[in-house]
Amino acid sequence: MSYELKHVFASLPQMERGVAKVLGGDPKGNNFLYTNGKSVIIRNIDDHSRFVNCVRFSPDGNRYVSAGADGQIFIYDGKTGEKIGTLGGAKAHEGGIYAVSWSADSTQLISASGDKTVKLWDMATATAVTTFNMGPDVLDQQLGCLWQKNHLLSISLSGYINYLDKNNPDRPLRTVKGHSKSIQSLTVHKNEGRSYIYSGSHDGHINYWDAETGDNDEFLGKGHSNSVAKMTVDETNQLVTCSMDDTVRFTSLSKKEYSASDAVKMDVQPKCVSVSSGGLALAVCIGQLVLLKDKKKLFTLDNLGYEPEAGALHPGGTTAAVGGSDGKVRLYSVQSNTLKDEGKVLDAQGPVTDMAYSNDGAFLAVTDEKKVITVFSVADGYQVKNEFYGHHAKVVCISWCPDNDHFATGGMDMMVYVWTVNDPDKRIKIPDSHRLHHVSGLAWIDGHTLVTTSHDASVKQWTLKI
Repeated sequence: MSYELKHVFASLPQMERGVAKVLGGDPKGNNFLYTNGKSVIIRNIDDHSRFVNCVRFSPDGNRYVSAGADGQIFIYDGKTGEKIGTLGGAKAHEGGIYAVSWSADSTQLISASGDKTVKLWDMATATAVTTFNMGPDVLDQQLGCLWQKNHLLSISLSGYINYLDKNNPDRPLRTVKGHSKSIQSLTVHKNEGRSYIYSGSHDGHINYWDAETGDNDEFLGKGHSNSVAKMTVDETNQLVTCSMDDTVRFTSLSKKEYSASDAVKMDVQPKCVSVSSGGLALAVCIGQLVLLKDKKKLFTLDNLGYEPEAGALHPGGTTAAVGGSDGKVRLYSVQSNTLKDEGKVLDAQGPVTDMAYSNDGAFLAVTDEKKVITVFSVADGYQVKNEFYGHHAKVVCISWCPDNDHFATGGMDMMVYVWTVNDPDKRIKIPDSHRLHHVSGLAWIDGHTLVTTSHDASVKQWTLKI
């Protein structure tokens, strides 16, 4: 058993203010020119009236420019530091300028501004030859830019990466719409023979990715306004999601468009959502369980006597398993669109963090804060099949392989394990699967391809040899 990293659908970059190695700026609008290799100031330039956001030398070293929050770009001699002129006269942009980037031949420059535009400058005439209008929204402010060979790129406040088109400045050639915030949830779905990955982040943004090409986009309209805690796909090809905005949403994967009628308001914040046959969905909320069908609440169970943390509907729709912070798993039967407590309680090793039935409904796997995964055999009256140990910190997510003989878990220790149901010692260990943050989501594309997400805002696809 082994693994191989196949794809990384990387997070969008967090922009940093660019400062050339031998130049610096301060909030008073001063530029500092240093001697090469030494930190001795040889010139103090105070042309800017507000903070200097970016300073860049031309590739040939003959000039450098400084861009500031005052909307101005000044041009200086690269050797003496003497001011040569300005771009665009009194102001290069109507808003603050956050980044500039030179062409390889030092004849042109692009600049990104909070006025929601990117400008292409001819350095010989100090005039803008093209203005790229990026949109009317606040999130269309431009925080970064890059001239990479023949490509002109910019980064919006939304975190999107734009490939600019000189021939059509009002419409980018391509826009990469990945996550710029931590990813909280994940699921996969196959449509017309192609596999797609769906990921939801802390800011309520949901993105979908082509598993083969990495091409991605987002749904149209206004969706969740807060962190997407959990997501899954039901039998009618709807993406079912729950969020800290106190809603459960049912979004058509064919239309890929949000609608206000698709959102079901919860009384309290949902933590987890699960689906089964017959159009049923179970939302586990703070102190409450809600059974839904056809985008409507069927039944609400309050006064539980424990705090529910995770839930899973049996694929057959007959049983709802709910794990609590007390380390217990309670089984409810689904009868006449209600949840009935049959008094059946299972013991986990600690407070439950996640749980899932195998695709065939034969097993229920439960993860807990004590770093243990317990698998129960449904046909044997939920007797313990096996317990699995290996994680060094709390296990937070679980996903079953399509073959029902294996499942994957992710933990706060940044590790992913792929386990064999019948043999706890037969496993694949993926250490440091996400080096910066713990694993937040797992999903299987097929029996040999696992997808992982993390708070590092990236999506990774792994090829496994089981």
